[in-house]
Amino acid sequence: MQGTALRVTVVGGGVSGLSSALALARQGHEVTVVERDDPPMPASADEAFEWDRRGAPQVRHSHAFLARLRNLLRDRYPDVYESLLAEGATEMRFGDDLPPTLVGFQPAPSDADLVMLACRRTTFEWVLRRFALDEGSVSFRTGTGVAGLVSEVRHGVPHVTGVRLENGEVVTSDLVVAAAGRRSTLPDWLAEVGARTVPEEVEDTGIVYYSRWYRLRDGESYPPRSGPIGGDLGYLKYGVFVGDNRTFSLTLATPVDDDALRKLLADPEVFAAVGRELVATAPYLDGRAEPITPQVHVMAGLLNRWRDYVVDGEPVVTGLVAVGDAVLCTNPLYGRGCSTAFWGANLLADAVAACDGDVRDIALAYDASLRAEIYPWYRSGVEQDAEARRVAASHLAGIDPDADTTDPRTFMRAVFREGLLPAMRTDAVVMRAFFRSFNLLTAPDALAKDADVGARVFAVWQDRENRPPEPRLGPASRTDLLALIAA
Repeated sequence: MQGTALRVTVVGGGVSGLSSALALARQGHEVTVVERDDPPMPASADEAFEWDRRGAPQVRHSHAFLARLRNLLRDRYPDVYESLLAEGATEMRFGDDLPPTLVGFQPAPSDADLVMLACRRTTFEWVLRRFALDEGSVSFRTGTGVAGLVSEVRHGVPHVTGVRLENGEVVTSDLVVAAAGRRSTLPDWLAEVGARTVPEEVEDTGIVYYSRWYRLRDGESYPPRSGPIGGDLGYLKYGVFVGDNRTFSLTLATPVDDDALRKLLADPEVFAAVGRELVATAPYLDGRAEPITPQVHVMAGLLNRWRDYVVDGEPVVTGLVAVGDAVLCTNPLYGRGCSTAFWGANLLADAVAACDGDVRDIALAYDASLRAEIYPWYRSGVEQDAEARRVAASHLAGIDPDADTTDPRTFMRAVFREGLLPAMRTDAVVMRAFFRSFNLLTAPDALAKDADVGARVFAVWQDRENRPPEPRLGPASRTDLLALIAA
């Protein structure tokens, strides 16, 4: 390592905290991870799935590990990546399981980067924690949470010098990394030390999220993955997430205002019955697998949120930066949470390496990279969710969301449904561009700005009258689904 070695305190031991700890420790910094949970270290991936992580209730929900994250692992942490594969995680490569209608496919050099990692969140955290524990310059303080910050004033701004634990102990540091998750009270801690108010952008995602995990029975295999892996029916969204060690999860998401579906989908029998009516999930529920979570896990109160810790060009405090959900939360259905958390932790490490111990410069450089690299994905998700809420409200009211043909949103939905989706089944250029965007390898507007891709999609859309209607991904209406549940 070159430059100043820092004493770093990481508050929180989830993906963003462990990622930050490992990245900074490998730069030569001394890292202490403080976490309220104190579970024993699992001995296997399946033991990790039973981990008692009360501070992270979302760990047994569906998670995606997108190519952006996988490539960071491959390039910066090859030992961690190899260990994940050894523990049962698998690679999902672009070019595998292609639709039979996609003719003339030829691999491209860029496809080497277009690889997702199939893994449970608990397995991913377990392997990260194991490497952090073995790093040598990372220590863990578990079983007690953080009660607040310790600070002094420097240059007229609060400067954080450590954290105060719930047991009264003070842990001093040169840099505090706040990684306490989406329920973090960090803004309150900052207010207590006299920092400026942290501005927030907050939008409800509009969904309630239901997940259940399964494992393939002996002798069984996954269904062919050449078709859709999820769908959006307007009144219900759903997806399949392949995990490690022959596991997978199904996720259903219903609008927050749909009281009937919200109550029904929490029932394991109803959850399975609905899954068998959906094109992408039905093959997984044909008897080839058995549940490994007896209940359906439910998450509500899901927000899109962005917090600014740099205001008018200056950090609200020095000596502290925030990572992961303490900075941004997005709709979990897009599968970006773990990937942006890991990505953000490495952007922080890059800022620390570039700024040689100057904590003000670290905060500014890190904020600039977050704004340039990750904020556009936050905005994209907010815009997608706003349109999804409009469509869901129409379905709930019994109104066709596409009835107003003069609304430009109706036109864009038609192009997506009757242009982009069929083009992805027949045109490798379109499919590749879509999956590069989905995997955070291009900017969120890259697909729309690509003239070649746009021309290919519109050519397919213009030919829509000469082919059969697009196959439905589930019951045509919410009323139809409710009737099937009641039958």
